[in-house]
Amino acid sequence: MLAAFAKSQSADDPLSGLEVAERPDPQARDGWTTVRVRAAALNHHDVWSLRGVGLPADRLPMVLGCDAAGTTEDGTEVLVHAVVASPGWTGDETLDPRRTLLSELHDGTLAELVSVPTGNLVPKPEGLSWEHAACLPTAWLTAYRMLFTNAGVRPGDTVLVQGAAGGVATALVQLGSAAGLRMWVTSRDAAKGEQAVALGADRAFGSGERLPDRVDAVMETVGAATWSHSINSLRPGGTVVISGATSGDAPSKAELTKIFFKQLRVVGSTMGSRTELESLARFVVGSGIEPLVDSVRPLAEARDGFARMVDGQVAGKVVFTV
Repeated sequence: MLAAFAKSQSADDPLSGLEVAERPDPQARDGWTTVRVRAAALNHHDVWSLRGVGLPADRLPMVLGCDAAGTTEDGTEVLVHAVVASPGWTGDETLDPRRTLLSELHDGTLAELVSVPTGNLVPKPEGLSWEHAACLPTAWLTAYRMLFTNAGVRPGDTVLVQGAAGGVATALVQLGSAAGLRMWVTSRDAAKGEQAVALGADRAFGSGERLPDRVDAVMETVGAATWSHSINSLRPGGTVVISGATSGDAPSKAELTKIFFKQLRVVGSTMGSRTELESLARFVVGSGIEPLVDSVRPLAEARDGFARMVDGQVAGKVVFTV
């Protein structure tokens, strides 16, 4: 089968380790199902794997990719849930300390075929295109859990998204706007802020800019660079939900006094459950949301898509069709 995989790793030149070539088809195993991929999407996780973060070198070569939609052997249309629980785990798989994502221990989705635990398959709703379905299992699922499971917000509340252009941030804006939330964003790039407004954000502000009102919740994926602004932007009793720290995880000021005095909630959030992915897919279709897609290209041209992400040129999801 054709696949995009990591054959080696380099922190400085991640594309040097990317190969798009033939790999062996997945082998049948009890409790797992092989999916014929119709569309798969790219994530920063895939670039980090090529840089040597989160993927031990002794597991190479590894097929990359966490996001996919496709068909089972009997023609059933499915989305692939990327969180793989350890054997015997019951309950929310995101709380399993031994959980992995596809492409960390088991081959990922950037291939013509991918094998996953049968319980990780989610029915693809009618009306959801292959390209849009492939966008949902990672960034969009992360955003869905942040907003609707962990933020404690209701329609009419104001939510600040730190950073306007990333995959999770874009999904937060589109989901929150569709759910009746007033979505504000920050960005260092005015054009990206304007794009967020076009997608449904109420207002865009410069990074660190003083806001006209305190917000009910902050969605934080940037980390150290925006942490103080996030804490200072919250109303008393508000919530900051953090699912990443792309600028580092050690802010110069932890703001602990403000956190306890204002009785703020700090909630960690990682990916989402299979059940949440199923709910997300229904919500996207029912609300008429079209996930922002940066570009669509055949899997054979995967290197071009990776290059766009490495160069920081991506606005929305890069999708590969098979």
